[in-house]
Amino acid sequence: MDRKVRVRFAPSPTGPLHIGGVRTALFNYLFARQNGGDMILRIEDTDSQRFVPGAEEYINEALAWLGIGIDEGVREGGAYGPYKQSERKEIYKKYVDMLLDAGKAYIAFDTLEELAKAREEHPNFQYDASTRGMMRNSLTMPAEEVKALIDGGTQYVVRFLIEPDRDVEVDDLIRGKVVINSSILDDKVLYKSADNLPTYHLANIVDDHLMEVSHVIRGEEWLPSAPLHVLLYRAFGWEDTMPRFVHLPLLLKPVGNGKLSKRDGDKLGFPVFPLEWHDPKSGDISSGYREQGYLPEAVVNFLALLGWNPGDDTEVMPMEELIRKFSFAHCSKAGAKFDYKKGIWFNHEYLMNMDSERLAQLFMPVLAEHGHADVDPAYVARAVDMIKGRIDFVRDLWTQGDFFFEAPQSYAEKDVKKRWKEGTAEIMTQLIEVLEGIDDMTSANAEKIVLDWIAANGYHLGNVMNAFRLAVVGACRGPHMFDITELMPKTEVTARLRRAIETLG
Repeated sequence: MDRKVRVRFAPSPTGPLHIGGVRTALFNYLFARQNGGDMILRIEDTDSQRFVPGAEEYINEALAWLGIGIDEGVREGGAYGPYKQSERKEIYKKYVDMLLDAGKAYIAFDTLEELAKAREEHPNFQYDASTRGMMRNSLTMPAEEVKALIDGGTQYVVRFLIEPDRDVEVDDLIRGKVVINSSILDDKVLYKSADNLPTYHLANIVDDHLMEVSHVIRGEEWLPSAPLHVLLYRAFGWEDTMPRFVHLPLLLKPVGNGKLSKRDGDKLGFPVFPLEWHDPKSGDISSGYREQGYLPEAVVNFLALLGWNPGDDTEVMPMEELIRKFSFAHCSKAGAKFDYKKGIWFNHEYLMNMDSERLAQLFMPVLAEHGHADVDPAYVARAVDMIKGRIDFVRDLWTQGDFFFEAPQSYAEKDVKKRWKEGTAEIMTQLIEVLEGIDDMTSANAEKIVLDWIAANGYHLGNVMNAFRLAVVGACRGPHMFDITELMPKTEVTARLRRAIETLG
C-alpha cells in the first residue's frame, strides 16, 4: 500500500548549518515537492551539553533564505509535534520502558572509569555480546541490586541488546541492498538517566515512526547506523512502517580525498556555511554564502548537482526545474568533489541572466556605500545591463562600472603610456567639438558621426578611440564606447575629455 511521502531534515543545534547539511535538506525538499509530500524540520537537541545558543534560529533563517520550504516544524507547527526532541522526553521514556519490558534492552551502571579500564585491558573493546557479561548491568546483577541502585539515584544508561551474528539487510534507494553482520555492532546507548533524554538512535527511530516518515534521506556518514535502526524497528514490531533509506554521497574536499571541512574553506577562501556565523563562545566569525554575495538560487543549483545529475547536460536549473527532474536514480554512490569555483560560475550565470531592474536594486546598497545613494534607478539599470556579463558577484558591478557614477580621479598608467601620445590632446579637443555638434547621441548615430570624422581626418581609429575611452573611463576597459556615451550625459562626457586634456597634456 502506497504511503504519502513525508521526509524530515533533522539537524542538531550544535553550531552553524554546514553546507553538506544544506544539500541534505535540499534533496529532502526536492523529493517531497516532486511527490506532493511533506517536508518536516525536526530539531534533534537531545545532546544538551553540545547545545549552542542561536543555532536553531540560524538553521531556520538559512533554509528560508535558500527557499527550502518547511511544512511542519517548531515554527510552522503541525499535527505531529512537538518538533523539538527536548520537548518529547515523556514520549521517549515510554518506548525505553517497552524495550526493557520486552527484554530487548538492559540497564548498565558502568562508570566512565570502568569503561576506560575495560578498553585498556581488552584491545578493540566493544560493549556487546562478548563483553557485556563482565560489566555492571542488569544482565549480570540481581534484580534487587538493580532496583536499589536506581532508587538510590545512581546514574545509568539503557543499552540496546544486539543479538550477535545476524545478517541485517538495509534496502537503500541509491546503494541497493546493503548487508551488515550484527556482530560488528555494539550495544548502543539508547537513554541516559543523567538528563532523562534518549540518544540520537532511539529518539530518531521513535520520531520517524510517530511522525509517519516515509523516507529517511541523509548523508552517507549515517550508513553505518542504518542496521541498528533496522533492528530497532524490528524490536518495536514496526517493520511494516519502516521508512525507505537513502544515503547521499559525501561532499569531498576540492582537492584530494576526505570529507569537506571548514578548514578547506578557510584555506581556499570559500564559505562552508550558508550564512555568516558569529560563534557565541569564541567570538569567531565564519563567512557565509549570503554575505559573500551569492544568490540563493545559484547556491541551490550548485548544491543540487553535487552527487546528482538530471540525466542530460543541463546545468542552470531554477528550483521548479530541479523539482521536476530530481530522481534518486541519477544520484551517485561515490563522493562528490566540492568544486567551489563552479559555485562562482553558477552565481555569474544567474546574475548575467537576471532582470536588470532587479539587479540594479541589489546594486543600490553598494552604490550607497560609495556615496551614490540618490542615483536614478533607471540609469543604474541601464548601466548594469551593459556590464552584468562581466561579474561574478553584485559587488563586482562597482569594480566594472564605477565610471558610470563618478569621473576618474586618475588614469591607468599603463594605458596612458600606450594610448596618450603627442598630439592626442589636440585630437581630443577636436572630438569635443564633434560631440557637442551631435543632437542625437544614440549609440549607432554617434558612432557613425565620430568614425566618419576620424576617417575624414586620416586619424588612426584605434589611437583615437582608446584615448577617448581612457579619458571617459580612466582606463582602457568597459563596454562598447558609444553605449557608454549614449547613457552618460553629453556634458559629462565632454567634461571628462577636458579634464583628461588638462591632466595628461
